[in-house]
Amino acid sequence: MSFPAAFRRLAAVTAGAAALTVGLAVPALAHVSITPGTAEQGGFTKVAFRVPNERDKDSTSKVEVSFPLDHPLPFVSVKPVPGWKVKVTEGKLPKPVTTEYGEVTEAVTKVTWSGGKIEPGQFQEFEVSMGALPEDADRLLFPTTQTYDGGEVVKWADEPKADGSEPEHPAPVLRLTPAAAGGDGHGAGTASPSAAPAATDASPAAPSVTAVAASGADSSDGTARALGVAGLVLGLVGAVTGVLGLRRGRNA
Repeated sequence: MSFPAAFRRLAAVTAGAAALTVGLAVPALAHVSITPGTAEQGGFTKVAFRVPNERDKDSTSKVEVSFPLDHPLPFVSVKPVPGWKVKVTEGKLPKPVTTEYGEVTEAVTKVTWSGGKIEPGQFQEFEVSMGALPEDADRLLFPTTQTYDGGEVVKWADEPKADGSEPEHPAPVLRLTPAAAGGDGHGAGTASPSAAPAATDASPAAPSVTAVAASGADSSDGTARALGVAGLVLGLVGAVTGVLGLRRGRNA
């Protein structure tokens, strides 16, 4: 077998193996998930429910996220998504739950986004700010229902398996970690209601910083040009002086 033929065969085998690997990996990733996947107990956090479209022809037209009733979240707010309508549903809890904010008898039970479209090959993220997260739980499940415009309904509601393997339709899971030592539950990885405005207030300052930097660059550039011109003038003066001296020497 010649070297080119052997090289082509090796390339074909490598490409096939790579395609097989990608083909096996995609289904495991193509499900509704929550990001970031962890947050601190007792704090507030902002998460995004990431919804991919798994169909070749139909588009996703509605997404319903159910919130935990055994660990209700007293404060829930949603970020508007262009092209989508959002409905936050509240309801009575099966039994009152005592939290640091008092006894909770009603809470958000479901958030529904509808009217938009996630086309094949695309995904959409739906952001939610929520808290305070429970301190006596290590995870929260958010069963999600995905509806396609062709009428198909997919329920992502399976709990994680004890052996660590992934179920067929896993529910989005937010894993809770102990608050950082000396923290108040609003440390890294969490966002209290006051955190977002701080980031917003800081953003307008960026253009002024950029303008100052550009102004400094223009000033230094102008100084360099002035020095260059002065050097050129001095050089010409020196040259003229030298020529005149040379002529005087010859005449003498």
